Amino acid sequence: MSTARSRTRIQARNRARILEAALDVFSEAGLRGATLDRIASAAGLSKPNLLYYFRSKEEIHRTLINALLDSWLEPLRALNPEGEPVEEILAYVLRKLEMARTMPRESRLFANEILHGAPHVGDIIEGPLKELVDEKAALIARWAEAGRIAQVNGHHLIFSIWATTQHYADFDVQVRGILGSRDDAHFSEAARFLTHLYRRALTPEPC
Repeated sequence: MSTARSRTRIQARNRARILEAALDVFSEAGLRGATLDRIASAAGLSKPNLLYYFRSKEEIHRTLINALLDSWLEPLRALNPEGEPVEEILAYVLRKLEMARTMPRESRLFANEILHGAPHVGDIIEGPLKELVDEKAALIARWAEAGRIAQVNGHHLIFSIWATTQHYADFDVQVRGILGSRDDAHFSEAARFLTHLYRRALTPEPC
């Protein structure tokens, strides 16, 4: 029994090593540029050992994408209909910016998938993701109609939040190169800027 448990722990550890290594490789090279040899080398395993756990690089990629999507959608799910609208949206902006800081590889993995036509997540984009975005866009529309935020299009507001936050992950090299940033201090500056930007855009004009 002890041997079986030990084997299970080793298998779980090796799967985790492969997925961690693959995240690095896919975020740098994309699916097309990645190879099983490169992933195995990054994981410190032989290619035959890797193939014991995953049959192909596509299977590894799908596993990563599927795991990513749940955490990717959580910040939007957390938009609370009972909260104060401007503060709820600002909190969403900051949650997305924090994900760009702490999960840059995951952001680039998802961006690469989209840039290549979303072959593995097209059904999710047109299914659960669309349903969630439509739901939250409708909530934003209700807030606007009630005069609790400025008149904005909910879908395009969400798209703009994705653009202004995920940029810091997807174009990290460009951002750091232009700012001369050697640490993450620019994320604090970005948080202040985006909070000011969206607060002004969302606050209704006084009557």
